[in-house]
Amino acid sequence: MAAVLHSAPRTAPFDGLAADLRVRLGDDLLALAERHGEMVLTVRRDSIEDTLRMVRDEEQFQQLMDIAGVDYPDRAERFEVVYCLLSVTRNLRLIVKLATDEATPVPTVTTLWPNAGWYEREVYDMFGVLFAGHTDLRRILTDYGFVGHPFRKDFPLTGYVELRYSAEDQRVVYEPVRLAQDLRQFDYQSPWEGAPTALPGDEKAGAQP
Repeated sequence: MAAVLHSAPRTAPFDGLAADLRVRLGDDLLALAERHGEMVLTVRRDSIEDTLRMVRDEEQFQQLMDIAGVDYPDRAERFEVVYCLLSVTRNLRLIVKLATDEATPVPTVTTLWPNAGWYEREVYDMFGVLFAGHTDLRRILTDYGFVGHPFRKDFPLTGYVELRYSAEDQRVVYEPVRLAQDLRQFDYQSPWEGAPTALPGDEKAGAQP
C-alpha cells in the first residue's frame, strides 16, 4: 500500500513578524495591518529613525526602495510620509508610515541609507515636507524658481508662474500664469457632433437642445 505523504501546514509570510514588531516598537507603534501582501506600520513621527534602524538590523529589511508622500488636506496633520522597505533575505516588503504637517520636520533617515537623501528631497519638492538633519534639502525635480509644491491637492493644475526665454533680456523669465478666457470655459459636452452618449460626468446629459 502506497504511503500517504502529508505536507507541512503552510504559514503566512508575516507569521511571527507582527508579534515581534509589537514587542520591539511598543508605544511607538500606532497601527499595524497587512494589506495586499505587505505589512503596513504607522509609527510616531519622532521615532522614525529608531524604527527603521530596528527593522533594518533586527528584522532584515535591508533596502530602502522609496520614500513617498500623500496629501490629506482635511487632516490636522495633512501629510503622510511612506517608507517602502525590502528584505532580500526574507523576500518580504514592509511599509512604514508617519503623519506630519507643513511646519513640523520629520527626522531624516539619511543616517541609515544614503539614497534617502534624494527621496527626501523629492518629498520636500513635491509636498513641502521638511526633514530635520538633511544636509542638502532643496528642490530636485522642479526648477529653482518654482513656486509651491505640485503634489499638494490644493495646487492648481496650471501652477502659479510660467517661464519663457526672453530674447530681449537674454535669460529665462518668470511670469504669472495667464490663460485666455476661452481656456477657462470648461464644457463637458462631447466635441463629436452626433455622439450617441455624453462624456462621463456631463451634468448636461439628457438635456434637450
